[in-house]
Formats: sequence, structure tokens, C-alpha cells
Amino acid sequence: MVTVSTSAEMVRTYHHGDLRSALVEAGLRALETTEIGDISLRQIARDVGVSATAVYRHFPDKRALLVALAGAGIEKLGEAQRTAAESAGGGPGAFGATGRAYVRFALAHPALFRLIFTHLPPPGDTVFGESLAARLLQDKAAAATGGDPAETRRLMVQAWAVVHGLAMLMLDGQLPPDDALIDQVIDPATLFGRRR
Repeated sequence: MVTVSTSAEMVRTYHHGDLRSALVEAGLRALETTEIGDISLRQIARDVGVSATAVYRHFPDKRALLVALAGAGIEKLGEAQRTAAESAGGGPGAFGATGRAYVRFALAHPALFRLIFTHLPPPGDTVFGESLAARLLQDKAAAATGGDPAETRRLMVQAWAVVHGLAMLMLDGQLPPDDALIDQVIDPATLFGRRR
């Protein structure tokens, strides 16, 4: 139980089973309408109905909240890619579907997409670190290359460069956010084949 004071100095009781998750969800909702720089811990606290002190127990500063939002974002991206891969039924079609889902996710959630790449730590040896998106990309690339480690790595980087580049070009207004163009550019039959 967290006690919250209202402006009229009335006290009410707020019970929450998982306050950290509620704060992250409120932050994700705020990203839909608020610039990243304008998001505040106090506003997130008000949105959830708790005191700012309660927020600081979970996030010592705004950067910690933004890192948590980025982590939630990469998992949401992975879920979108998994859904797309399952809908495509596997094989090279699923690999292309994950790339198209990546671009469409970026277009649907531009602030969250940008936050992912400004607030997550560098992934190290794998694209996206240990996230669901990383595991999906690794699995699809390995299947497409017959499991050859060097070719799998090359294909992962190539695929990521193409889909991320296309997403950024569309987000920055350099290309129109056109579904037909996404399908055309991210065609695994012609784009992600083995090198000759």
C-alpha cells in the first residue's frame, strides 16, 4: 500500500500488485503523445496515481525509466516480429516477415523505436543483445544460411542494416511510409540470399 496526498491534502490508499510494470506501461503510453525529453517521473507518477517518492523506489532517475522503456520496447518489437513470422508460416517468408514487421513497428511507434536505440546498451556480439528480437533474427538467419556461423552473422548484420536503414529513411521523411515499398525492399528471395 502506498499513501498518496492529493492537492486538497486528502489521503487515499492506492494498492498496486506490480507498480514497476504499471509505471513502465504509463511511460509507454506517454511516449505516444509526449517528446522523450518532456517525459517526467512526476507526470508518470500522476498518471499511475502514486506519489513521486513511490516512483523513485523503482527508478532512481529519468534515465533509469527510459532504459526500462527501451527494454520494454525491444520486447514489444520482438513480439511483433514473432507474430509476423508465425503468420508467414516459417522459412524465408518468415525471415522477410520479421524485417517488414521491424519497419512497420518503427512507423507505428516512432518515439519508442528511437528510444530503443538511444537508451539500450550496445548489444555486443549479437544484434539486439539477448532480446526476443535477437533470438528471432539469429534463428531465421541460421535457418537461411544452413547454420554456418560466419554466414549467419553476416546475414544478421545485412538484414538489420537494410530494415533499420529503411525504417530510419521513412521516419525521417526521406522515403514515404509506404507498405508496398516495404514489401518491395524487404524481399528475402532477392535481398538476403547467400553470397556467391
